Amino acid sequence: MLLDHDRCYNALASRDARFDGHFIAAVRTTKIYCRPSCPAMKPKRANVEFLPTAAAAQLRGYRACRRCRPDAVPGSPDWNARADLAARAMRLITDGVVERDGVSGLASSLGYSTRQLTRVLTAELGAGPLALARAHRAHTARLLIETTPLGMADVAFAAGFASVRQFNDTVREVYGVAPTVLRTEAGRRRPAPVAGTLVLRLPHRTPFDADGLLAHFATRALPGVEEVGEGRYARTLRLPHGAATVDLSPADGHVRATLRLADPRDLGPAVARLRRLLDLDADPVAVDEVLGADPALAARVAAVPGIRLPGTVDGVETAVRAVLGQQVSLAAGVTATGRLAAALGDRLPPALAAGGPDLLFPTAAAIAEHGASVLTGPARRIATVVGLAAAVADGSLVLDPGRDAAGLRESLLALPGVGPWTAGYLAMRIVGDPDELLATDLAVRHGAAALDLPSDVDGLTARAETWKPWRSYAATHLWRCAATSPRRTS
Repeated sequence: MLLDHDRCYNALASRDARFDGHFIAAVRTTKIYCRPSCPAMKPKRANVEFLPTAAAAQLRGYRACRRCRPDAVPGSPDWNARADLAARAMRLITDGVVERDGVSGLASSLGYSTRQLTRVLTAELGAGPLALARAHRAHTARLLIETTPLGMADVAFAAGFASVRQFNDTVREVYGVAPTVLRTEAGRRRPAPVAGTLVLRLPHRTPFDADGLLAHFATRALPGVEEVGEGRYARTLRLPHGAATVDLSPADGHVRATLRLADPRDLGPAVARLRRLLDLDADPVAVDEVLGADPALAARVAAVPGIRLPGTVDGVETAVRAVLGQQVSLAAGVTATGRLAAALGDRLPPALAAGGPDLLFPTAAAIAEHGASVLTGPARRIATVVGLAAAVADGSLVLDPGRDAAGLRESLLALPGVGPWTAGYLAMRIVGDPDELLATDLAVRHGAAALDLPSDVDGLTARAETWKPWRSYAATHLWRCAATSPRRTS
């Protein structure tokens, strides 16, 4: 990936935080790489090179700045906005696929050979899958070092390293100090960590519509699975190695996440899924600039800057919710989904629940086997839910962030009972497709009418051409408008 040196240097010179996560600034004389907003002295133009990823900087022998901590920034919005191989691979790498299945497993998930994948990622991101996964492991290790009392050997294996020696060498190479020094420095900045509980700061770009996300979760909360209170959202998580619970509360410039993990190896996947759930890597300035240019949307964008797309931590849960919510009220859909969760979900031990949500949403296999005896309502809807769950359980349908939006829609539409609205909605929620308008959605059309936009499918679709590539965010504005506007009677 080629980066414009002059544009990047101007961002670095002005310490513009809007570019944090978009690129890395690597200083040749100090062999340190930084985020663009680093407060350190500005390097000479000839002494700095700009790279697309931290992994690319590490391959060139640079170590991370311990002052600006370039790994503690929002991720690149490209990984959500783009649907190409590099973006899909990055989403799976941050979910820990390389640690679990190796590079060959990552390549297989994406439908490419290991050689092809390595070639594309090296050209696009300046590093191959092994180097990208190594950078991700180093970041996870730093989080575990700084936020848990785990011994260093436990940190090493939880972060995905093959040996303690590899862990020590990597931390020294990436951060320039031993792991114990990182823990000592963290102890000066924050209280000592409590065993079993991790308190993390999940950074985001501003503006950030936290109230809108909390309102979305509040109206859809499943008893036992989720809980929404004043300024907080808590839920259970089903992760690759075990269960977890999280309590999220928006703060200044970040979201505070209090995690309880059954297995510390799940820290990396948990963080990645929570970031997708809250759309924390979005570029709100870019979105608002495009949508706010339309006079009909300008006032809405100004009133709700930084709107986000609620994502998912569990593709099966979101898909089942979507199908059960079709052609019924929101409340009825929540009731039906909650009944299914209560009947087939797994209860967590009190130590993990810590007085909060304690019910894991059922697995695809449990729904496929027992869903028909638990669900009520139209037989066709029940068959669709059970068929979808069976397809996930047998591996013929994959609902993970490594899918491209078009391929996911195609796979969903091949299932009996799944229509274009459901496929488009799930592309928006599961893979974060930023450009799904859902023009046939009645609430979207009602919101459009309330803003004096065309409310017929063809007219709204044509008008929305100028909203590309952010039509999902426009749809979210229209949904919000529909919820607060009286329905027209004529």
